[in-house]
Amino acid sequence: MPAQANCPLPSGFQLEQYRIEQQLSLGGFSIVYLATDPDEIPVVIKEYLPNSLALRKEGEIEPRVPDDHQAAFRYGMKCFFEEGRALASLNHPNLVRVLNFFRANGTVYMVMAFERGRTLQDFINKNKGDIREKFIRGVFTRLLNGLREVHANKLLHLDIKPSNIYLRNDGTPVLLDFGAARQTLFNDAPMLKPMYTPGYCAPEQFRDREHLGPWSDIYSVGASMYACLSGAPPQRSDERIKKDQLDAARKRWSQQYSAQLLDTIDWCLKLDPLERPQSVYALQKALARRVRQPSPGDPVEANWIGSIGLKLRSLISRS
Repeated sequence: MPAQANCPLPSGFQLEQYRIEQQLSLGGFSIVYLATDPDEIPVVIKEYLPNSLALRKEGEIEPRVPDDHQAAFRYGMKCFFEEGRALASLNHPNLVRVLNFFRANGTVYMVMAFERGRTLQDFINKNKGDIREKFIRGVFTRLLNGLREVHANKLLHLDIKPSNIYLRNDGTPVLLDFGAARQTLFNDAPMLKPMYTPGYCAPEQFRDREHLGPWSDIYSVGASMYACLSGAPPQRSDERIKKDQLDAARKRWSQQYSAQLLDTIDWCLKLDPLERPQSVYALQKALARRVRQPSPGDPVEANWIGSIGLKLRSLISRS
């Protein structure tokens, strides 16, 4: 069955104790809504609705699932529900907070805290070519605190990208949308056809899924940092395997950023998983490493490099 554009639940629809206000986004795996709880507090609700398996037409509430897709739909729904259960147990300032999860209308819903701010992708679009090293190190060091919590609970994100990194109004980064985290580590159960974001996913997500691990999310972190410099994602990893045309960050931005930061980004983007940082902590240590004091006229920011290592180490230690 070809991919279908599913119709969202209508504004004003009462979904359990929540009232749907409007649709926020529509993806291949789910629909995301802005809603309000009984106390009129805004929340975000994510509805499991893979458009390759189910179809909901205008005016309908329950999705229609063809018989030959029932097994895959139910399996994905089970994974989505278990994912909600796992994420609800996580409470970290750099992770989106899952408040509730429930079954209704023949599918599953995940309720998350509503955050005020903007995505890193929005920030990149507005500041293309003018994002400072201090900002990159600070955002990703704090974000990695949240990702370290995810990995400690035997979960993978598998869809880290600038549009899934939210910056609160105070600048605190929050990792959003665990829609691709449909398996726990060491889970050999069959999976639904995965959703990929070109440029951000590791090569093993295309072909060697048995080799997925923390290093796979680390590739996506490196690609997201690369996007901060270039304004666009790097070359797709599956294309790089055939013909690697990616300009190394160390070569491309040597006059704008420290060699140490650029080397760290290139390290994350290694095609061989074993050549990347093997843990979030290893990457955090690299981001917190002190770099040389720039000489006069050096384009790298001079007013922060001397102390950035100590500040970032403090950020790493927070949980």
